[in-house]
Amino acid sequence: MKIEAWPMHGPLNSKEIFKKFLKSMQATGDDVHLNKEIDGDVAVIWSVLWQGRMRNYKQIWERYRQANKPVIVLEVGGIRRNKSFKIAINGVNRKADFANQEVDNTRWPLFNHAFKPWKQTGDNILILGQHDSSEQWNGMPNMNVWFEQQINEIRKHTTRSIQVRPHPRNPVGFDYKKYKNVSLARPVMDRNTVDDTNFKDTLKDAWAVVNHSSNPAMEAVINGIPVFVSADSLCYDVGNHSLTHINNPKMPDRREWADKLSYTEWFEDEIEKGLPWHRIRNRIVKHYL
Repeated sequence: MKIEAWPMHGPLNSKEIFKKFLKSMQATGDDVHLNKEIDGDVAVIWSVLWQGRMRNYKQIWERYRQANKPVIVLEVGGIRRNKSFKIAINGVNRKADFANQEVDNTRWPLFNHAFKPWKQTGDNILILGQHDSSEQWNGMPNMNVWFEQQINEIRKHTTRSIQVRPHPRNPVGFDYKKYKNVSLARPVMDRNTVDDTNFKDTLKDAWAVVNHSSNPAMEAVINGIPVFVSADSLCYDVGNHSLTHINNPKMPDRREWADKLSYTEWFEDEIEKGLPWHRIRNRIVKHYL
């Protein structure tokens, strides 16, 4: 397999992960070309957030996807942030292919998460924004428009308090104060980590979370907070899909979902051993080449 890989445009926290993944690809005898354009069978990039130095990945993504060729995307995970990492074909959310069609129940315990019981209390409905420079937001309205759409729809069904929480690098740009009982919950960065925030603290008073397709919805589900998500979200199978049910959200069993989710993210030692590449490679050979 001829592979075009681009570690040079990744952020600092991508370097070791990229290095170990590249090593696993080279170990299978594949023809890996670094940081140069070739007529490859597959490309490897970090993230689909077209911001900062990562915006250089957009043209690589578009070149391969327009040619109907697969793009492997490496990304920070949401199960154990900065300890486990997503590896998928053509994206990072439910539209992506994680080669997890066949799974078992052996991986979820590795993440050391015990599900908290579903909450049936809480004061706030938390609307979580994303970064609208991300491929995950492709085809969606302006982020501020989306926030207001969610507020207006929620208000058709409940007077509960609403908190608007933007992406840490994509601040709110609309007048939320014009809405009754709506406040802004600004993310506060945890300086002891690479890029974590105080999101878990925000969940303490949450009745429900509203989100399109990003990682924090997973943390909400693990912590027993009902989520309202789109079909692009990895939480879709355990989420609610209509805000008409905001006062009575479903709270399904999460075990099968967790087993499938556990094969979307990998730890550094597993990446170095080639475990995710083995699954991804077989999937590409059988279904994409």
